[in-house]
Amino acid sequence: MTFFQSPARTQDFAPATTDVRPIIRWTYLWMLLGLLVTSGVAIITASSTALLTLSVNPFVGIVSLIGTFGLLMAMNGGLAKRSVSTTSTMYFVFCALMGFSLAVILHVYSGASIAYAFLSAAMLFGVMSVFAYTTSIDLTKYSSYFFMGLIGLVLTSFVNILLRSSGLEMLISAFGVLLFTGLIAYDTQRVRQLAAHPQLQDDGNLALKLSIMLAVSLYLDFLNLFLFLLRLFGGGRD
Repeated sequence: MTFFQSPARTQDFAPATTDVRPIIRWTYLWMLLGLLVTSGVAIITASSTALLTLSVNPFVGIVSLIGTFGLLMAMNGGLAKRSVSTTSTMYFVFCALMGFSLAVILHVYSGASIAYAFLSAAMLFGVMSVFAYTTSIDLTKYSSYFFMGLIGLVLTSFVNILLRSSGLEMLISAFGVLLFTGLIAYDTQRVRQLAAHPQLQDDGNLALKLSIMLAVSLYLDFLNLFLFLLRLFGGGRD
């Protein structure tokens, strides 16, 4: 889920006439590293009874949630003034918190279900990334529709916390899969456009920091797609 606003409006950026490949490579590398940190922390937490008990504690869960959102807001502000090392540290702490919070799914769902959902998310991510880079359709003009979809998804999820309807949960999960599949293409195209800004070609540090922020967006898209696929098709442990 794209919780942060881009450092500059997409329409302010020049067409991708420069070589944007280095920034794009950095963006995908940061995303991959973030997923590895999240997976590693989740596995370590799930393997420890003490850490797992701590992660499912309601108070600790609230603190982790606040910390996660706080880091997202902090990373989104003052990007130009921060160093690359500070920005990357904040990013990896954020990914570690996500892994700590999500460790419980390793006990709720079977290993086969987790593997299937992850591979499905990876395939969809790859397909939508290729689509975003090859299509002539400007997906960024649909940003308001994606935003409304996110708001609707959040509100409906909160409503279902009260209703606890299994049917509604299936619909929410299916809509979540569709929404984040589309957001992957949208954010991938936005990465390409932002990477073409002339200032980034002259400022290597700024390019590295922006690639981290762009990686956050793709990381959240992938993670949410994986979680909704897991809820939609995943089977619990026997």
